[in-house]
Formats: sequence, C-alpha cells, structure tokens
Amino acid sequence: MQRLRGKRVVVTGAANGIGRAIALRLTEEGARVVLADVDEEAAGAVAAGIGESGGEAVAQKTDVTRNGDVEALVRRAVSEWGGLDVMVNNAGVGVAGTAVTTTQEEYERVMDVCVRGTFLGMKHAIPAVAASGGGSVINMSSVAALVGIVDRAVYSAAKGAILAMTRASAIDHVGEGVRVNCIAPGTVDTPWVARITSGYDDPEGARANMQARQPHGRFVTPEEIAAMAAYLASDESASVIGACMIVDGGVTAR
Repeated sequence: MQRLRGKRVVVTGAANGIGRAIALRLTEEGARVVLADVDEEAAGAVAAGIGESGGEAVAQKTDVTRNGDVEALVRRAVSEWGGLDVMVNNAGVGVAGTAVTTTQEEYERVMDVCVRGTFLGMKHAIPAVAASGGGSVINMSSVAALVGIVDRAVYSAAKGAILAMTRASAIDHVGEGVRVNCIAPGTVDTPWVARITSGYDDPEGARANMQARQPHGRFVTPEEIAAMAAYLASDESASVIGACMIVDGGVTAR
C-alpha cells in the first residue's frame, strides 16, 4: 500500500517502541518522515534503516518539553520536505504509583513530557499543517484516560489531558483543514513495560498481570498501533475528527 505517498510527517518519540513502529509503517506506505527523539543516535539508526529499505527519513534530536526544540523540529520538516501534512505526538513517559506514592518530581516529569510535549507539538505543527493545505495531527492517549488502572494515577491524568486537548483542538482547527485525533492503546509490548515492571518486587508477575488485563490475553503490539496511525494519517480518515481510536484488546469493553 502506498496511501501515504508524498505525505510529509513528523513522529516524536520515534527511536523505539510505538514511535519506531509508526515511523516504519508510515514510510512503508510512502511517507517522508522526520524522526524526533531525545536519543539522537537511536533515532538516526532507525532513519538509516528506513533509508536502506528505500524509504525517506531523517532524524532530529528533540526534547519535546522545550519550546525551542519543538519549533525547530517543525521548521526542519518544512525545510526538508517543503511542508508538513502529518504530526504524530507520540513521545511520552509513565510512572507506576498512586496519588499518594508518586513523588512531585515524577508528577512533573510525566506531565511535562506527555502533556506539555503534546501541547507544544500541536502549537507548532498545526499552523504548518494548515499552511500546507491541511492534514492530520495524531496524539497518543491511552486506555488509562478512559478506565481506572491500578498504580497509574498521574499517567492516567496526563493521558486524560491529552484526550481532552485533542477534542478541543479538533473543534478549534477543523475549519483550517486540520484533523486532530488521538489513539488510546491498551498495554503495548515496548521497552516501557520493562521499565515500569522493574520497580515491582516481582517484575515477571507484574508483567504477567499487565498482559492478562487485556481480554484477548496478550499485549497489544506496536505494529497494531502503527496501523491505526497510518489510517489516521491517510485521506481515508477524512471524516474522523476529534476521535479517540481505541486499540486495547477489549479493556474498555468490560
């Protein structure tokens, strides 16, 4: 499929996990992608692999909590490709904890990366997308925004804020030809899972519990989230505006 041929895209948090899978899928479908990540070396390796496979991608070191970094990222895409059609605000971090056990430093870190990062991504990308004739902004929320998840108080709050910002921004900018939507994954098998479970007394038990809470009995794969992102990036989703696209193995169906 080449339904994204010619699309100019930015993906944040693109060095691994969901962001990497999205970058790979979008370039496979013909998009040209700027891969943004704080880990410039890892993002560069992904971009190089895409190039070796015949795709078009460049890497840009970006801290999504810094206004100047995100502004420069969007400017790089416009300079590199002549415009911007799709922005994927994927970069995020999580922490295991309740409202009582989470530290203030952990709270600030999660909110900065997830909420501020998404806000800055929209702030700078939406005008560029509008100026390029319209397109798609895809934010990464979570089922944690929709149902109660044990030990994820601040993460849930951050992802809930992303969902709310997505819906408000969709209404604000639909008249400019910019479609804003979000994806709400269930628990996805990425390096994030290992980082979260490492803080438990029984990491393997915690991993098994995370896997079991999906009714279909397994983790969601990064590639399944990437498939949804490809749909939202494509013109096939032209009437999908302000939506929360759930890919969770049935978690929210209970």
